[in-house]
Amino acid sequence: MTTPEPITVGTTTGDAEFWLIVAECFGTEVPTFQGEGPSCGHPALFIRLSRCNLTCTKCDTKYTWDWSRFDQRKESTKRSVADLVAWAASSSVELVVISGGEPLIQQARLVPLVRGLLAAGKRVEFETNGTIAPAPELVVDGVRFNVSPKLASFGVKEAKSLVPAALEAFAVSEQAAFKFVTSTVADLDRIAELVDTHRLDPVWVMPEGTTAEAIIAATRVLADAVAARHWHFTTRLHVLAFADVRGR
Repeated sequence: MTTPEPITVGTTTGDAEFWLIVAECFGTEVPTFQGEGPSCGHPALFIRLSRCNLTCTKCDTKYTWDWSRFDQRKESTKRSVADLVAWAASSSVELVVISGGEPLIQQARLVPLVRGLLAAGKRVEFETNGTIAPAPELVVDGVRFNVSPKLASFGVKEAKSLVPAALEAFAVSEQAAFKFVTSTVADLDRIAELVDTHRLDPVWVMPEGTTAEAIIAATRVLADAVAARHWHFTTRLHVLAFADVRGR
């Protein structure tokens, strides 16, 4: 497995702050929905950024970082902020989901993008693994964070995937929801530990799976235990509706 290419996340200068490394954009020509979390079912546009700082074995978007399996020259392109804003503004859909990979690797370059999207009347949701604290310029009205901390069962060492300072920064922002992916009741105890330690709220649990059958099976395993903890429960609508096809 190839280690993801590093990207500087600090302040950028010159032309660098006006472009992003993008894996794919979709939702204009073929409409789709936000498939997970608090906005599940809302019509949405997606800007999926390339690159990630984790290498989870159960990741379903390895084409954004695993260059041992995918060709990064084919799977990623540089697109300007102006181009991305114009693309989103061409649609009447209000919600723009910025996903990855891990989008906050590029967050210094995301600030002008978010400002442009908000000025165009959009609202923005970030899908993030919660390892990088959000820049203050991104914690503004019209922006939400769906924070999905990765447990050891997702195929990653928690020493790398769980960053207390970042989780707590999201928690105090009051603009984040915490979404945990799992297929076992045993993982719920670990989630509860993290929730209590870092004061995470609100909590969403999402069944793991890339097929409708797997999602339904995990839903039935988890539902009673999630309800007993008074947490939110979300499905993976894009898997149920579109069979996990890229671009939907």
